[in-house]
This record gives sequence, structure tokens and C-alpha cells, in this order.
Amino acid sequence: MKVGITYDLRSEYLEMGYSEEETAEFDKEDTINSIDQALRQGGFKTDRIGHVRNLMKRLMSGDKWDIVFNICEGLYGDGRESLVPALLDSYRIPYVFSGPATLAVTLNKYMTKRLVRDAGVPTPDFRLIRHADDLSGPKPPFPLFVKPVSEGTGKGIDQHSIIKTENEYHEVCEALMKKFDQPVLVEEYLPGREFTIGVIGNGKEAFIPGVVEVVFRDEKGTVYSYENKENWVGRLEYKKVTDPVFKACETLALKVWEVTDARDAGRVDVKADKEGNVQFIEINPLAGINPHHSDLPILAGLYGINYQELIDRIMKAAIKRNFAG
Repeated sequence: MKVGITYDLRSEYLEMGYSEEETAEFDKEDTINSIDQALRQGGFKTDRIGHVRNLMKRLMSGDKWDIVFNICEGLYGDGRESLVPALLDSYRIPYVFSGPATLAVTLNKYMTKRLVRDAGVPTPDFRLIRHADDLSGPKPPFPLFVKPVSEGTGKGIDQHSIIKTENEYHEVCEALMKKFDQPVLVEEYLPGREFTIGVIGNGKEAFIPGVVEVVFRDEKGTVYSYENKENWVGRLEYKKVTDPVFKACETLALKVWEVTDARDAGRVDVKADKEGNVQFIEINPLAGINPHHSDLPILAGLYGINYQELIDRIMKAAIKRNFAG
């Protein structure tokens, strides 16, 4: 089986003049090499396609693949993660990971929270700030947590994201709207433990390979920010969860997976409130997959699933979904 690999290579965009933060969600060469090697060891033939423009050129020239392993994040607009799967759908080429509708909705954290809340999944109280006039409207009580509504990898999140006063609320929200040119999600701040949950598979066969608690070692580190994610060694510890909260995380994550129609593999992030009950924060259906630095491979490894087995299981789920019956 011939597997195409679509991805956004960080170094290519840096050479074009984009910043480190702008390219934070893109992959490094070692990630692509690791995926390619794991696919080959799994018995597949691979073809590195690259970013969406390369894909369009290849499709127009008549190239085809049995399935495409897609980790393209895109660069512009609300549909940036949806572009590659939508193109592949139009050419009737199967692919790994979620479809365009799921990727479009989950990129927007506000829309995702509305969706899961309506399905009965607990999530912190929230509202969306589209422009400065909205700041005078109702909001959850302080403290609050604010972040850009459609960014990943902790972009736009730092120590200023925890809001305790009205002045901070106005200043930080206005600064984020200006910097990222998008609305800001405002949430009730949850003070409890923070967890990330892996999910593999589809439908009734979806399962949780592991749950880890994100523990901050640095006194200055209290939020899962872009800086902490980029430089996590020494700042963060990923602890295997063995207490009863594992079951609560598992139940919530599988419900979110079902509600959002996510596919094949990804991650769900949750946090505990002051009573210790876990609530939904966000879902990442295009989770990072670097074998050494990404949350999904790290948590899988803590539960005895090595990188090769992780890729094998993802491919098995995707192939069964696309070709069974």
C-alpha cells in the first residue's frame, strides 16, 4: 500500500520569513523522518508530498495514493486544517485522521465548547469576545482564563492569560485580538489538576491508550503555554495517572471523541475544578506526533505503547475505517 505524507515543514516557512511563533504548529524534519520510518517498518511504501500547494500540484498532475497520512496544520483562515482533507475528499483519496468538518469545528474552541456542552459534557463557563465592545457585556466571575479562539500549541497563552481584574481583562483581550486578528475565548479559570488524554480508534473501537497529568516544576510555570510546550524539558513533568480520575478522564474523552466525530487518533485536554471534577478544555484531532516531544507519543510510551506500535495502531484504525466492507 502506497502512503502519501502531507505536512507543513517548519524550516520551509522560517526560510520564507515567518516567525517561530507563527510556525509553532508546524513539524520539524525529525518528525517527518520518524513517521516515514515507522510507516516503512509497518510494511508501507511512502511518498513525501509536503504542504498543501505541493499536494495540489501533485493532484493536478494525476498522482494518486492508496491513503494519505495527513498532519498539515495550514497557515491562514478558519479552514486551514480542513483544506487537505477536503481536497483529498474531492479526489476520493482516503486519508488518516479527521475530516474537514471536524477539523473546522474543533479549530474554533468556542464552537467546540458549545457543541460538547450541548451534548452534556461539563466545560468551564465561557463567552466569546469578538470586538472591544463585547468586553462590557456579561462574563464568568474572576478569575478568568483567556486565549485566542482558533490557535494551537499554546499560542497566545502565557502568565497573562489568567485574569484577576477588570483592567487586566480589557488589556489582555484587546492585545490578543490585535496580535492574532481573531476573537478571544474567555473561560472560567479552573484551579485544579490538568490532564491530557490520548484517543485511538473509531466508533465503539475507540480506546484510551493513556492519561497523563501535566505537572509544572518551575514556580513560574502555571499555564500550559506556547513557551512551556516548546521548552518543556525541566519545566514540565508528564505523570502517568493511576488514581480514580483516570476513569473520569476516559469517559469524558470518549464522549467528546464521539460528539466531534474525530477519527483515528488525537488528544483531549481536561482540567479539574475546585471540587476535583474534570471538565473539557479542548480537543486536538491533529495532535503532534514527534516521538520525543509530542504529548500523544509521550503518554502512549508511559503506558507501554512505543512509537512504532502507536503508528501501527493509527494506521490499522484508518485502514479499517476507509476500506472495511
